[in-house]
Amino acid sequence: MGANSSSIAELASNSYLERLAGTETISENDPFWNQLLSFSFTTPTNGADTQLLEEATLSISKSLIENNPRTGNLQALVKIFLSRTNELKISAECQDQLFIWQAHNALFIIRCLLKVFVSQMPEEELQLNFTYQERAPVAYGAEAEDLLEELMCNLVHLIIELPLLDITYSILLESVTTLLVLLSYQLFQKEIIRDSLIYKCLMQGQCLQYTSRIVKTLLYNFIRQEKCPPPGTQMFEQNSEGSGLLYGLASGVASGLWTVLTLGGVGSKPAQQEDPSSPLANRSLLLLLVLSNLSNTPDSPNPYRQSIMSFKNTQDNTAIQSPNSYSFQINFNSLYTALYEQQKSDQATLLLYTLLHQNPNVRTYVLARTDVENLVLPILEILYHVEERNSHHVYMALIILLILTEDDSFNRSVHEVILKNITWYAERVLTEISLGSLLILVVIRTVQYNMTRTRDKYLHTNCLAALANMSAQFRSLHQYAAQRIISLFALLSKKHNKVLEQATQSLRGPVGAEENSTIPDYAQDLNVIEEVIRMMLEIINSCLANSLHHNPNLVYALLYKRDLFEQFRTHPSFQDVMQNLDMVITFFSLRLEQAGTDLSVERVLEVIKQGAVALPKDKLKKFPELKFKYVEEKQPEEFFVPYIWSLAYNSTAELYWNPQQVQLFTMDSG
Repeated sequence: MGANSSSIAELASNSYLERLAGTETISENDPFWNQLLSFSFTTPTNGADTQLLEEATLSISKSLIENNPRTGNLQALVKIFLSRTNELKISAECQDQLFIWQAHNALFIIRCLLKVFVSQMPEEELQLNFTYQERAPVAYGAEAEDLLEELMCNLVHLIIELPLLDITYSILLESVTTLLVLLSYQLFQKEIIRDSLIYKCLMQGQCLQYTSRIVKTLLYNFIRQEKCPPPGTQMFEQNSEGSGLLYGLASGVASGLWTVLTLGGVGSKPAQQEDPSSPLANRSLLLLLVLSNLSNTPDSPNPYRQSIMSFKNTQDNTAIQSPNSYSFQINFNSLYTALYEQQKSDQATLLLYTLLHQNPNVRTYVLARTDVENLVLPILEILYHVEERNSHHVYMALIILLILTEDDSFNRSVHEVILKNITWYAERVLTEISLGSLLILVVIRTVQYNMTRTRDKYLHTNCLAALANMSAQFRSLHQYAAQRIISLFALLSKKHNKVLEQATQSLRGPVGAEENSTIPDYAQDLNVIEEVIRMMLEIINSCLANSLHHNPNLVYALLYKRDLFEQFRTHPSFQDVMQNLDMVITFFSLRLEQAGTDLSVERVLEVIKQGAVALPKDKLKKFPELKFKYVEEKQPEEFFVPYIWSLAYNSTAELYWNPQQVQLFTMDSG
């Protein structure tokens, strides 16, 4: 883009861009391309800068959309880029910054143009812009599909083959971003895309052979979390010896167009980073999530999802050959570390969910770790700060806990891990508490928050399902955790009485249309509350029946609030599950009466511990074990695809998508 410009506004009249977008066909051998690609810049690092850039060049992009079917200049630019990709690996090994620099610039221009093309035209028309016939009328043909597919395959090949160095960081990031841009057609559709030319290229075409390698590389990019190199280390830098003709062209224009723009370029003030983490790691993870959630085709399942589901640990020497040809091996220890260190981001939580739910090798490894607290604590912190998180992130964190609590060894081990000084838990100073008790506290807090704010029945159900899975393995519950279990039951009891009173009053009121419309609402509310109350009673009952002697604090809290349970003894919905609770309350109340009056807390706990030993086990009625298993929806992409693209929309710093064009999700729900 060799002409000098003093502001973004002048880009629209830049002679190189005007010629690219104009009516003249530019030969692939024209020196114009070397001049066009000889500019120096740092890619915009936030949406505001990219929006300014895109708006300034919109007229250029629209001119190219109009003229390209006749000139084929986009096709020529793509071919110029493709001709250089074969030498990139050698260039990286030889530290040939100039060659990498110009290849990166070509890809940056392609990505910026494709971003506008994707938002302005359907896939068929994009395909049309990848073919050019000078004399004959333009028609869809194999050449168009082949060139588009060749571009995607080259980008995939570049990502997996090019070593990650300071001088290659930008072009690797640009390659990942360009693939995301091509896949971003989904953003501009209200329905989930199930049939797509781009999808076919990635899942059935030449790219298929690279499936396991691209998944592995994207995972390693996430694991490595490489920071973006400081400005200047990725760009062309002059040297005393020069570099021939290309060097002469570059040195004449490199101080031109981009270096004077306020986009974080050379000599300008660095742009404010929205996210201090690695942009390559963030973008690679987004691309991985997008690829693994592409819709299955009628002919074959999604190969990227199959690869995610089947990869193994490099340290697993006994691993048999997988029947899945897309499997590979990766270091699980490094992956585990990256997963718990990055849990503040939605993307990392979604990856953890995906791996625990779909890859049995990862799930087995995680459950066998002796430092499971490293993974669980960040998940609990997400739930604790529910007010600051989007609902999808909270939901994913909760489902992760539900999946983990399906395992009995996990439910036992969390009570053996003792934590000290949990600083983020503000309701009470917790100087020492087991991981299991903390988990219970946070889940109960989530239920209470949901009761007063969102009132999401599904969230309630999953919270209580996790507690139910743990209940038979409750051990040495912290006194505060035991109190909160009973306090939650007290809150539910109060809510039950209030709704029951409202329902009763509505029945006594005048009969009319308004009354008939109100009664079903109360009936539904009452039904939901009674379901939750029963589940809480079953959780308490499961603990008492299986580990009463391990939980004196729960018995203490139960006795302290014994009056709460009186109204449910004769209730037809709770009579069966109340038998054990009623028997325990009666048994220990009698023991305390026999011990005398004005007992200290310590003495009460001592009587409870002695009574737990004396209580005949056969007196407690056995109920079926509480076990809830997470089951994914039949069409999970209806949830995950909008969620992933909302993350791309909100977290991809240097990309900007016009909110007026985005149709996949509503802007206020992203």
